[in-house]
Amino acid sequence: MSAQTDVIGQRAETASLSVFERYLTIWVALCIVIGVLLGQAFPHAVKAIGGLEIAKVNLPVGLLIWVMIIPMLLKIDFAAWRQVKGHARGIGVTLFINWAVKPFSMALLGWLFIRHWFAPYLPAAQLDSYVAGLILLAAAPCTAMVFVWGRLTGGDPYFTLSQVAINDLIMIFAFAPLVALLLGVSSIVVPWATLLTSVVLYIVVPVIIAQLWRRALLRRGQVAFDAAMHNIQPWSIAALLLTLILLFAFQGDAIVEQPLVIALLAIPILLQVFFNSALAYWLNRVLGEKHSIAGPSALIGASNFFELAVAAAISLFGFKSGAALATVVGVLIEVPAMLLVVGIVNRSRGWYEAKH
Repeated sequence: MSAQTDVIGQRAETASLSVFERYLTIWVALCIVIGVLLGQAFPHAVKAIGGLEIAKVNLPVGLLIWVMIIPMLLKIDFAAWRQVKGHARGIGVTLFINWAVKPFSMALLGWLFIRHWFAPYLPAAQLDSYVAGLILLAAAPCTAMVFVWGRLTGGDPYFTLSQVAINDLIMIFAFAPLVALLLGVSSIVVPWATLLTSVVLYIVVPVIIAQLWRRALLRRGQVAFDAAMHNIQPWSIAALLLTLILLFAFQGDAIVEQPLVIALLAIPILLQVFFNSALAYWLNRVLGEKHSIAGPSALIGASNFFELAVAAAISLFGFKSGAALATVVGVLIEVPAMLLVVGIVNRSRGWYEAKH
């Protein structure tokens, strides 16, 4: 493949991304700087915001998370599961990676890297919390961004929609037990009441609101629905960035004292991205699925519903926890890591289809 073709491919990969999506890593980095500066300059104001809680739920952050999640859930048509008949093998790979491999592989990577290899370089009091954050990140399959990644690989849009819908339905019932299981295996105390509250607040209620809103918009016609989606889409990114600014305002002292923490947390997350995407891609090829199915299947196995992970980490362990910081590192590396996977999937299409 020529250098010119590579450049064209790279442009194609980013052409469908919005400005916010394309430069999400830069925006998150700016949020780190702004949040740390605000935390250092206005510690009392930041503490006051952190104190606005009811039943361990921070009200400003809870509102921001709803604004963050609901626009993404509006895209989901839960009737899409009916379309999976023709691609049952691809759906099977997706479910296997997301629910039988990904959370457990992350728990293993967290145990190896955080509790053993990197332990001398991390604050001892936060080791369990870092592992918990990694587990929360891996237990939440991607909901929104996978539509972008699937489009960039020429993926079957109906397959992408159906696998997201099925994952979201499973997540409503499986997220809390799976997280509790892995936290327990990792010898981390499971706050069951808070965990179940998080599932209700950040999965069940937003899904219900989004589906009712979706039906109301669709009754006005597809054009009205598309226009509404276009108008509200920036809400999600704006709410995410504001949440990150608040989080880093609370994490400011830890980041200033130990900036290496972010780099160390990124390593197991990146390893998980590449391992799970490669495994899903290979399994689809072995099972004879088309490339347009294998691409989205591999990408949803590699990416995370980081908005939910951030929300759950804050609810379970607090703003200042290592868990919250670990989930935010997932946000920081999401776009560059996934664009790299997209590039690999696109460039390996000839190899993938050679067998068929």
